[in-house]
Amino acid sequence: MFQVSKCIPQGQGLAAVLLKRAATVELDWDVRQKSRFDAMDSQGRTLGVFLPRGTAVRGGDVLVAEDGSLIQVIAAPQAVLKITHCNAHGTPFDLIRAAYHLGNRHVPIELKPDHLKIEPDHVLADMLRAMHLIVNAVDEAFEPENGAYATGGHTGGHGHSHAHDHDHDNHHH
Repeated sequence: MFQVSKCIPQGQGLAAVLLKRAATVELDWDVRQKSRFDAMDSQGRTLGVFLPRGTAVRGGDVLVAEDGSLIQVIAAPQAVLKITHCNAHGTPFDLIRAAYHLGNRHVPIELKPDHLKIEPDHVLADMLRAMHLIVNAVDEAFEPENGAYATGGHTGGHGHSHAHDHDHDNHHH
């Protein structure tokens, strides 16, 4: 078993030629959200992954094995519900309303400009259909948003802060 204890978010800083030669491992979201798991890579090696607690592995991330070898992570297709708005009965704004209601229920959700994805749940599917949304069961990769208060490890953000200086003269109180 090859031990893996390092994850390079999206393979940042690695040469493309290294990534081309890297083994791959295909993992669904249930596995990728764990910091400790076993997996089999494309070279048939058993990997024992031990990442810092709270680390979620994303498709495109690169794992580094104890021998220095690289393993690129592929987000495996899995059963998800794909939610789109209905042109006949609604508007794209309905997706924003749906995201709000799903967020209130702390449901892991993948946000895209034209659709949402969640893990299968017939109760939520019925609620979304009642909101005049189209809900289809599909097998696709699932990359849910990180929580607003996610801590530890790589969080899939943009890698920059949004702090702003608000001590400008043009702010009138």
